[in-house]
Formats: sequence, C-alpha cells, structure tokens
Amino acid sequence: MSPVAVARGVAVILWALALHNTLACRGLFWDGSSFLVNLLEHGHFHDFYAARAHVDWVTQAPVLLLARLGVRDTELLAMAQSAALFALPTAFYHLALARVRRDPVLLAAVLAIIAVVFLPTSFFIIGEYNVAFACITAAMAVALTIGESSRRDAALLLAFGLLCLRSYEAMIYLGPLVASAILWSTRRSGDRLTRLLGALATLAFIGAAVVSAVTIVDYWDHPHFMKVRSTSVDFWQNMQFSIPLAGFLICAIAGLRRPAWLEGRGPLVVMGVIALLLTLSPWWRLVHGPSILYPPSHYVARQAAGVLLAAFLVGMWLQVARRDLPQVFAVVRQPEVARRMVLLLGALTVAGAVPDIVLTRLWSGYVERLRVVVDGSKGMVRAETLPLHDWPNKLFFQDWSYPALSAVVSRSPGQSYVVSDQDYLSNPPFEPACGLLPKLKGYGWRG
Repeated sequence: MSPVAVARGVAVILWALALHNTLACRGLFWDGSSFLVNLLEHGHFHDFYAARAHVDWVTQAPVLLLARLGVRDTELLAMAQSAALFALPTAFYHLALARVRRDPVLLAAVLAIIAVVFLPTSFFIIGEYNVAFACITAAMAVALTIGESSRRDAALLLAFGLLCLRSYEAMIYLGPLVASAILWSTRRSGDRLTRLLGALATLAFIGAAVVSAVTIVDYWDHPHFMKVRSTSVDFWQNMQFSIPLAGFLICAIAGLRRPAWLEGRGPLVVMGVIALLLTLSPWWRLVHGPSILYPPSHYVARQAAGVLLAAFLVGMWLQVARRDLPQVFAVVRQPEVARRMVLLLGALTVAGAVPDIVLTRLWSGYVERLRVVVDGSKGMVRAETLPLHDWPNKLFFQDWSYPALSAVVSRSPGQSYVVSDQDYLSNPPFEPACGLLPKLKGYGWRG
C-alpha cells in the first residue's frame, strides 16, 4: 500500500470515528454535559475561561445557532455539540495528512501524532487541547510544505494562529515552536504579502504563548490547577497512551543506539506486538481485573501527550530544515524505511481505533441506562443508590456533572436529578455554574 493510500485510509477512519462518536453524543462526557446545559440555560457562549475562548466560540456556535432556530431536542443538540467537538480536530488532522501525504517521513510523524496523541486523549473531547493540538499539527504541516500557493498557505497559518491565540496552556511551548517554523518557512518566499502574512501568523502564535504564560501565572495557586499538576505524571494509567508510547520508546532507543536496527525487522516486530496489544486492550480486564480502559485517564495524559507532540513536531522540522543530522535521521529518510514506518503507523492507528469504538459503545449504554433511571423517577435520586462502581458505570461516573447529564438525557428536564452525596469542596467544579440543577425548560430528549 502506498503512503498516499495510507493517508487517505486514516482520514476515512478519523471521519468514521467522528461520526460514530457524534451519534453516541460523546461530547457529553464529564464536563461536556455541564457545558451544554449552560449554553442552553443562558443562551450565550460558555466562555468563562478567557484563555481558551477562541476554541469555545468555534465549537459552541453550532449549538447556540440551533437553539436560536428553535431546536429543543436535547439529543439533537448533544449530537451537534459532539459533531463540532470532533469535526474540528478531525478536519485539522485530515489537512495535515493531505499536506504531507507525498513525504513518507512527515506522513509517518503525523500518523504517530494521531495514534499516540489524539486517539488516546480524545475521549475527553470537551477539552480544548484536542483542537489546539490538532491545529498545531496542521500548522506545522502547512509551514513545512508551503508551495506555489504561498499566499493562501500563509493566510491559513494566520487563521490557525488566531484560533490558537486563546486555546490552551500548552501553547506556552507549542506556540513558539510553530512560530519559529512559520518564520523560517515564509521568510524564504520572494512574495512580500506571503512574508507579511507569515510574520502576522508568527506574532499570533507568540501571542498564544504569552496568553498561556499569563494564565498559568494567574491560576498557579488555583486548587484545580494544583490538582492537575499533581496528577500530570500519572499518564501511565492511560493504557491507550502508554502502550503505543512504550513501542515508540523501544524503537527510539534502539534506533539511536544502532541506527541500522531500523532497517531490519526489529521495528516491525516491536510495533506489530504493540498494535496487537492495543487492539486487545479492551479485553485485558478479563485476564487482569485492574487493567481497564479508563476514559478519565485521557484527561490525565493530555500534558504528557502535549510534550510528545512537541517532540514529533521538532522531528518534522529537523527532517525538512537540516541535512547534517545524526545517522538515525539519514536511515529514516531511506525510502524503504520511511515507507515501512508509514505502514506500521497506519496499522497502529487502526489498532487505536478499536478501544475508541469499544469505549464509545459502552458510553452509549451508560447514557441509555441513566436515561431510564431519570425518566422513571421523580425528585432527587441519590447516585450512591445506583451501581456506580459496577462495570462499565465506573468508567464514566463524575459526581458534580451528574445533575447536568440527568437534565440533558431526560424527556422532562427538572422532573428528576441524579445527585451525589458530596460537599463539592473536595472535588469542586472548575466553574461554579457547573454542578447546579439545570431546569432546561422547554427542552427534552426526544429520542
């Protein structure tokens, strides 16, 4: 199979997953339900966190538009929310694949980002980092492949920079990296407008880093951020992330120690085993109970994924910009080695889609069971009376988002809520409006 065919196949898989996740309303997971009810209750953007506002505006606009057009079916609105959340990063990754499809080395890097950064951290799709990471990947792909349509590409990079200006705190290191690549790429152009647009795009990404730095300083002592920092090293709990990461580390260490190893069957064996383990990961619990796919760990692994993304992007830039690199880079550039890498990473992406699909089906069942409870009850239902810790409920339980999710999936919002017995102090919502009892008057789940 040619690299171009692999790129097209992976793009099809990404869009198929986006459709599957949209129909399952996966955007409601955890904070997603609270975000949706706040949009519907207040009728305006839920952009309480200004440092991420640009991503919020783009992904929340479809829901607000449908609500203002009179749509009151919360299932349809939840699908619209999910569609926006999944379509945007999918479109960015599709663009990145299209731009690098004829360069096997760059294509391998983009496939690695999809397999190890996006799929293992995207169950928490409400997190703005999903869009930020995808946009950064697309920006780097465009910057490294600017061709005859340089003005269009430079304008596209400027648009990406404006989106990322207020997107996610990881821009503190991703912003300067991409800004440098854009400046390096566009300054070589003989077209003055291209250089101007490139300079503006560079400033936008630098601005994103500044916004992120200010935000980190402002929120450094916030309880939520302190908790986030304390769990940043727990990325290993995410099997969907740690399994492929282990494969990359093995290949990277072996390749650096002996570059010729990459020319043999070693990478095929290692990544083949990794792909098999990843494919079978949803059923590991049948052999070892604690070995489960755990959607909340997607949120925990996002910081490690951001650092890994930066490493991949640096590698992409070096492959294009420099020729006097260590021998391992020369080996990777060999056509046969690069082609084999593309095939292996394409297979790894397919393997990564399996646990994603399995978790989405489990999520659909969870939502349906909760809907039955809410529609069959009146008043408050104590969450502790439900089988929260049974399989697979324990994968999706979050105490303070239960009232919002209860309202969204109810045929008659306000008739019944599932509420957890906790003081909301030990595990408070990041934003006070989340965790309340939404009325959603006039809305209802019509499915």
